[in-house]
Amino acid sequence: MCQDCGCSQVGAVAIDGVTHHEDSHLHEHSHSHDRGHEHQHPHPDFTGNGKGHHHDPHERSHISHTIAIHESLLSKNDRLAERNRGYFQAKGVLALNILSSPGSGKTALIERMVQDLNSRVLTSLQHPLQIGVIVGDLETDNDAQRLRRAGAPAVQITTGNACHLEADMVSRAMQKLDLDALDVLIIENVGNLVCPASYDLGEAMRVVLLSVTEGEDKPLKYPTMFKTANVVLINKIDIAEVVGFERESAIANIQRVAPQATLFEVSARTGQGMEAWYSYLETANSIVCASHQEKRLW
Repeated sequence: MCQDCGCSQVGAVAIDGVTHHEDSHLHEHSHSHDRGHEHQHPHPDFTGNGKGHHHDPHERSHISHTIAIHESLLSKNDRLAERNRGYFQAKGVLALNILSSPGSGKTALIERMVQDLNSRVLTSLQHPLQIGVIVGDLETDNDAQRLRRAGAPAVQITTGNACHLEADMVSRAMQKLDLDALDVLIIENVGNLVCPASYDLGEAMRVVLLSVTEGEDKPLKYPTMFKTANVVLINKIDIAEVVGFERESAIANIQRVAPQATLFEVSARTGQGMEAWYSYLETANSIVCASHQEKRLW
């Protein structure tokens, strides 16, 4: 995945236009303390200058080191993701990580959610569901601007050459949002069904979007992503007949690869099927709120 395509070596990442340089990936293997294969000492020095360990140059050919860089990267990310998750729980915020291919309708879906839920009072909350958004894209802040116009506070992460979001990026971006004022935080990941599957961001729910224009076999082609989903949304069902979408085949493929996922068929454009999705979200949010209140009592 990322270790093959090279995007694990993240360069400059911009959060709302402010650039942050990511260089920790290049050194993670020499600083982590959590894996047996990782080491804490400096790299061997063969110059004889007294720095680090000294080995006879003739012995070098007999020394073998195997360092699982990718595993180390994910280990660091997982630790930061757990920190994010604990923070969201402490704030009583339901965090969603929404993933899909480019063009499947993620932004349109979120825009529809913001417009619909900002104007309705939910029984479990006694007020409209307040949604904030963190948006990930390789370039531009177009989607963040679009969601702000819809009524949501939104922070843009511009990843540059990285085709996924990471827990550290989300941690820095969420500092620009008032989580105390939010019920739901939506993380719109970079459009990609490969690399983002490996990166936990600290979300409570992973939502994978499949549009009817992508083909019924997409879950079979990208099983890792769908296997990690809590929810799968089939989007653009209003044009399913026009594009010849084979509904039964698509559902069978989703259930084959991701039997654990709850499935909804929706249209972000027309609103078809969205009520069932909103009801599911309200229930999930009420569970988060109840857990938050219980912890506050203790």
